[in-house]
Amino acid sequence: MNNTCVACTPRILGILRIVTGYLLLWHGLAKLLHVPHLAVFDNVGVFSLLGIAGIIELVIGALLILGLFVRQAAFIGSGFGAAAYFIGHVAVKGSFFLPVANGGETPILLCFIMLYLVFAGPGSWSLDGMRKKGAA
Repeated sequence: MNNTCVACTPRILGILRIVTGYLLLWHGLAKLLHVPHLAVFDNVGVFSLLGIAGIIELVIGALLILGLFVRQAAFIGSGFGAAAYFIGHVAVKGSFFLPVANGGETPILLCFIMLYLVFAGPGSWSLDGMRKKGAA
């Protein structure tokens, strides 16, 4: 069992990276392009705080899905997740130590998943991996 888990680690890491990027990408699409339409994002301007957050989510989400500049994108994304928690959840609803009370579970999880990707790298199926093989 342990050998199988170790052998699958790069693929599972790749899946974690892709799914994380996919989730982040949809947050950005909802804010900027209104796909899917969520009424809470109806009046988001591109240069507003939520608009800039949407741009960051789109770019980092796409980079994570592609597996391009994963460590750098995940580093920025981790800080973005922390900022989203403090600005969008704690500052608005309080309850610093109770993310369930302020709706901040998602940004906290994304923050720490991306922090893990900074250190673990892209895993399988990444453009970073293809670039590395091409350089060798």
